[in-house]
Amino acid sequence: MSNEIKQLQRTLTEFAQERDWEQFHTPKNLVMALNGEIGELTEIFQWLTPEQSLSLPENKQEHLEEELADVMMYLLRLADKCEVDIIDACHKKLIKNKAKYPADKCFGSAKKYNEL
Repeated sequence: MSNEIKQLQRTLTEFAQERDWEQFHTPKNLVMALNGEIGELTEIFQWLTPEQSLSLPENKQEHLEEELADVMMYLLRLADKCEVDIIDACHKKLIKNKAKYPADKCFGSAKKYNEL
């Protein structure tokens, strides 16, 4: 895992420890909090056209950055608590996705792998 990710995870752990929040940071609670943040992220794009979603006004862009950060922080805490090397897990999953979605079969298609 990258040093930057590890350092961010350490910083997030210290943040929680300084506030005695480790007791609340169980995988179950972190997933629930992550889901809440995903909901807040979704609200930014709700009711926008696809075109509008590609060029947010400055105030929505700032809100987007904050919500993406919240999602990332909870995701990193969850990975840390579950002892998952998130970078390694992403690489492994990408290998599986490449096998499921060969470029020559799915190029330009939104079909699921079992429909190709």
